[in-house]
Amino acid sequence: MSRVLFHLAFPVTDLQEAKRFYVEGLGCSLGRESAHSVILELRGHQIVAQLTDQSLEPPKGIYPRHFGLVFTAAEDWQALADRA
Repeated sequence: MSRVLFHLAFPVTDLQEAKRFYVEGLGCSLGRESAHSVILELRGHQIVAQLTDQSLEPPKGIYPRHFGLVFTAAEDWQALADRA
């Protein structure tokens, strides 16, 4: 099977804060930027922070809004956790 690439766009209320967190905190590579979005590379996958002026209230229910990576080696997870 060929490698599958993942793309996810998600809302943020502060692009500079999101860029700092994902680039400096998680080690994402910075791609294109505009006044409305920041494109990032997260371990080979593309994620896009899109600016919104809507309130980002936590969803009602038991599951918060989220996405993540699945690691096959504990040391890879630990390296990212240590960086963050």
